[in-house]
Amino acid sequence: MQRILVVGGNGQLGHCLQKLAPKYHNQYDFNFTGSDVLNITNKAQIEKEFDEYQPDFVINASAYTAVDLAEKEEEKAFAINAYGVADLAEVCKENNAILIHVSTDYVFDGETNLSYSEDDFTDPIGVYGASKRKGEELALEHNPETVILRTSWLYSEFNKNFVKTMLHLFSIKDELGIVGDQFGQPTNANDLAEAIMDIIEAKNKTFGIYHFSNYPETTWFDFASKIKEFSDSSVLLKSITTAEFPTPAKRPKRSTMALDKIEKDYHIELKHWENSLQDCVEILKLTNA
Repeated sequence: MQRILVVGGNGQLGHCLQKLAPKYHNQYDFNFTGSDVLNITNKAQIEKEFDEYQPDFVINASAYTAVDLAEKEEEKAFAINAYGVADLAEVCKENNAILIHVSTDYVFDGETNLSYSEDDFTDPIGVYGASKRKGEELALEHNPETVILRTSWLYSEFNKNFVKTMLHLFSIKDELGIVGDQFGQPTNANDLAEAIMDIIEAKNKTFGIYHFSNYPETTWFDFASKIKEFSDSSVLLKSITTAEFPTPAKRPKRSTMALDKIEKDYHIELKHWENSLQDCVEILKLTNA
C-alpha cells in the first residue's frame, strides 16, 4: 500500500483531505501531520518523518496565508512558503517521493484582462505572493517530480475563510460593504482535495505548474451575494471599491487563471463555483459551524 504524507494536516485543505481519506482506505495509507509534529521550517523534523514513515507522495498543505500580516512578517512568510518548501522538496527527491505543492493566484499582479496561463510571467505585488512564487521556484529546482497547484479564494466548512466570515457577519450586521472591483475564482477546498487525489491516482503523471479552481471568475461582492442567497440572510450588501477598503497588502485586481491544462493532462472535472459554494453552505447550515 502506498503512503501519503500530508504536511499541514490540520489546516483547511488538510481537513478536506482527512474527510476524503476513508474513500481511499484500500489504496493508500495517510499520515496527517500538524506543525507540532512536522514544522516545515525545521529540516530535521522533515527528515525524521521521512525516515519513520517513508512516504511515496507528499502533499504540502501547509502555508503562511496571512496576506496583510505578511507585509510585517516577511521573514516568517518566506521561511514557511519558500525555504521550508525547498527543504521539503529536497528530502522528497532524496527519498523518491512525489511532491504536490499548493500555491496561489497571488503570484500574478492582476493587471490584465486575460486569464493567466501557467506559463505567464509572475509579478507578485505583495510579500505573500512573493513568498509563494519563491516556493514554486525552489520546489521545482530541488525536486523536478513536483506538481504545483495554483489555486484561489479557497474556502470550506473548515477553519477560517471568507465564506465562514461572511456567515458570521451576516448574523451580527444589518449592512456590509464588499469589494466589487477585484476578480478571481472561488474554490471549494474539498474540490481541490479531490483534484489532488486524482493526480496521485493518475497513471501517467506530468510535473510542473498547474492551475486549479472552480469557475468562472466573479467578484468578492458577487461571491458574498451568493453566500447571502444560499444562507437565506436578510443582510444588506453594497458594492464598494478597493480604494474604499484599504488593506496593508495590495490585492491583484484580476487574477483569473486558465484551467485548460489540468483538464487536458489529468482529465479533472471542474465545477462551477456557485454549485460548490451551495454544497458548502448547506453543510454549514446542518452543522451550525
